[in-house]
Amino acid sequence: MPAALLVSYPATDGARFDRDYYIATHLPLVREKWGTHGLTDAIGMWPDDDAPAHVAVALLTFRDAGARDAALASAEAGAGAVFGDVANFTDIQPSAQLLTVA
Repeated sequence: MPAALLVSYPATDGARFDRDYYIATHLPLVREKWGTHGLTDAIGMWPDDDAPAHVAVALLTFRDAGARDAALASAEAGAGAVFGDVANFTDIQPSAQLLTVA
């Protein structure tokens, strides 16, 4: 059964979020590093309203929970590359939730 990781960036007064960097650099990095661990899709989403609860949300889909968990645990792909890149586009502490896809 497919699994997902939902990553959200809560709206915070004065917070920095570089959408251009996120689209051009971070999402391709996620696809490159976690593609080898069963990532099947990675999409970024932006709120349409003027007072959003989150400035961005990412939905990362994996072939199954084992693949997702392996990606998160990978020293090279997880903390080393993907998580280490977050500071390059935001100072917001992201929130992550593990999901099962129906």
